[in-house]
Amino acid sequence: MNALPELDLRSALEARGISRRQFVKFCSTMVATLALPPRYLGAVVKALDQRTRPVLVWLEFQDCAGNSESMLRSGHPTVGDFVLELFSWEYHELLMAGAGKRAEETLERVLSEHKGEYIAVIEGAIPTADGGVHCTIGGKTALDIAQRVCSNAAVNIAVGACAWDGGIVSAGPNPTEAVGLEKAVPGIKNLVNLGGCPHNPANTAAVLVHYLTFHEMPALDQYNRPLFAYGNIIHDQCERRAHYDAGRYVEEWGDEGSRKGWCLYKMGCKGPEATYNCPTVRWNEGTSWPVKSGHGCIACASPRFWDTKSPFYDRLPKVPGFGVDVKASEIGWVATGAVGVAMVAQVVGNIVRDNIRPKHEPAAENKPSDAGGGPQA
Repeated sequence: MNALPELDLRSALEARGISRRQFVKFCSTMVATLALPPRYLGAVVKALDQRTRPVLVWLEFQDCAGNSESMLRSGHPTVGDFVLELFSWEYHELLMAGAGKRAEETLERVLSEHKGEYIAVIEGAIPTADGGVHCTIGGKTALDIAQRVCSNAAVNIAVGACAWDGGIVSAGPNPTEAVGLEKAVPGIKNLVNLGGCPHNPANTAAVLVHYLTFHEMPALDQYNRPLFAYGNIIHDQCERRAHYDAGRYVEEWGDEGSRKGWCLYKMGCKGPEATYNCPTVRWNEGTSWPVKSGHGCIACASPRFWDTKSPFYDRLPKVPGFGVDVKASEIGWVATGAVGVAMVAQVVGNIVRDNIRPKHEPAAENKPSDAGGGPQA
């Protein structure tokens, strides 16, 4: 891992041959991901340019390593060029060259020399049954390691569904009684949950950049998820939304609607109930995301989605809009009919008002004035 925490970011980037233009482009990407106005670009550039790299520890517990793999395969930002250089990554079992005792010594050094200063990233669920023995590293349980490391961190970030709320590990019977970081180590400070299976590395990088720039976490929702990433419904951001409103749906895999990119609602897409920024940030250098590639959203960034959103191919109940079985031609007739009804109601209202007015009642402007004393001869 990087063993030069004394370097500032500019020096680290220059050592890797990264140009100033590439650095500013990265900062611009982070500003856009954070949904900040463009005027904040200068503040982000200045903060990262002058900042000494903070120490980061990445722990993996009961997981598939999918979130680490997602981070390594990110395109915006690229891990090798930017994320690894933003921080001094002292411990990450998947990436570090050291193993065994040497790896343990590295972690102990960080806990001793940087107590209260380092950033802890947690991947995977944490078993609690039988004292946590179902996941042990170096003779210590994941529960003990998480409690010690996260309790002494400046910032804690749970990446992926498993680290957030237990994910697939806690779905169903859950014999290891696995839970997310928040339940395993309650009360830790500066906790951010980045749900998703896996997480989107652009969001993780954006949270870290926000912290380095503003010295605080971004605005969070009730699940401690950043609002910039989880504040909008996927259905409202989806490029297939117009097909939903027009009543054009994929009826079966490979049909005409599937080839034309129609809405996947009838195929079980959970987009109308899920919140995430997948449609805007996307994956693989911003190329695509599951719905664009032809598969419905499974709401992987929603609470306990393995239990609450499955079966993944079952259609959701009727959601707001024009209705799942309404065709485009019917929408036109409905709209025309609504206008007609409104016009008829207005006409009827005018007739009723005319009929209830007394026939011999003078118009308001022709009534004699009380102020004048009485009618003139």
